[in-house]
Amino acid sequence: MATVLSVSGSPSAASRTARLLRDIDARLVSQGHDVVSLDVRTLPPEALLHADFGHPAIAEVISLFDQADGVVVGTPVYKAAYSGLLKALLDLLPQYALTGKTVLPLATGGTTAHVLAIDYALRPVLSSMGPAHITPGWFVLDKDIAVGDDGTLTVAPGSAEALAHVTDQFSAALGTPAALLAATG
Repeated sequence: MATVLSVSGSPSAASRTARLLRDIDARLVSQGHDVVSLDVRTLPPEALLHADFGHPAIAEVISLFDQADGVVVGTPVYKAAYSGLLKALLDLLPQYALTGKTVLPLATGGTTAHVLAIDYALRPVLSSMGPAHITPGWFVLDKDIAVGDDGTLTVAPGSAEALAHVTDQFSAALGTPAALLAATG
């Protein structure tokens, strides 16, 4: 079907945001999509901080965006905005890096006070990059995400149901224009 780039903007190695994205990646793979995962924290910090557009790792990331039909962007919310790490990456991408792509924004955070961070902080930046469609995103409270000692991810039922719904809308939107209209209806 489609190639999806799944981007985690979390700076933490033990990130609930990244774990949640990998769970969504598995759902997308089960629906027939090819998924490529990108943890921004694994990119060379000097390349991000010095805006080194010529760095091989940055060139590879730009290539991943070019090849993707859809992009899932996940970030923890800090101070009512997406992570600075994600911002550093977005600033390095070409102005219209999302042209023609379907995008699913997701965020995690400690309080419902940050629930609008997707619509007021992340969505405008993503929109400025020319996507064909940004599907409805979702905010998940940190307390609704648990990782067991064995690494098993558990998401509270209400959040899990909502995530499944927005993921399925995104998956449908990756299809034909008719599927896109059905997904937004």
